[in-house]
Amino acid sequence: MKVSIITVCYNSATTIEDTIQSVLGQTYDAIEYIIIDGASSDETLQIMDKYKNDISVLVSEKDKGMYDAINKGIQLSTGDIIGILNSDDFYIDNSVISEVVQQMQREKADSLYSDLYYVATEDTNKVVRNWVSGKYNRQKFLCGWMPPHPTFFVKRKAYEKYGNFNLDLKSAADYELMLRFLHKNNISTCYLPRPLVRMRVGGMSNVSLINRIKANKEDRKAWRMNGLQPRPYTMLLKPLRKVLQYVRK
Repeated sequence: MKVSIITVCYNSATTIEDTIQSVLGQTYDAIEYIIIDGASSDETLQIMDKYKNDISVLVSEKDKGMYDAINKGIQLSTGDIIGILNSDDFYIDNSVISEVVQQMQREKADSLYSDLYYVATEDTNKVVRNWVSGKYNRQKFLCGWMPPHPTFFVKRKAYEKYGNFNLDLKSAADYELMLRFLHKNNISTCYLPRPLVRMRVGGMSNVSLINRIKANKEDRKAWRMNGLQPRPYTMLLKPLRKVLQYVRK
């Protein structure tokens, strides 16, 4: 099975090389690597140029934001399985994609998710928090649960059937897509119980309880978009879950 990995970036010169090397270093042979750059003005393009012979598709042009860029990558991809790896994240070792494919084939699943390490920005060997997703239960979404998006791998046919990222959302499009795929449309999924990705702390909707409360409005919108009504406590638990992911053990 061919696996398409999509990285979107903008002015990511300080982190993009770690991301690229973690993808190109994978032992799995059938990987299509797609990078969508938002017309960076720093040294991002020069860094990517060093690897141009190993990058399957490289596009650099202005876009409407991160999720628009991801959608471009999905449209350009040809893989059976699609994964998204952010430009400040990287795979934890070289066997990640091999294990993902093996697990999805073994479970006959249309998607897969796993665990993730939040790491310090300046020292990526320093684990700030271990995000343990746990086995899937559809009702978990009602308790504010979601898998870490960089560990979420999905078969192409799910995107073709249920659509790409919704650009009406600024920070919760990844949450809405997983809610739409897993909770609303019940695509099959499986859990690989180990960390696959190191993510530098930060992000549009993380960092603090205040930011999570703001993002909570978009989470509510995501439910309404899918004709769903969360239980009242769902929207209270979700911001607390996100903040706890940043709290040291």
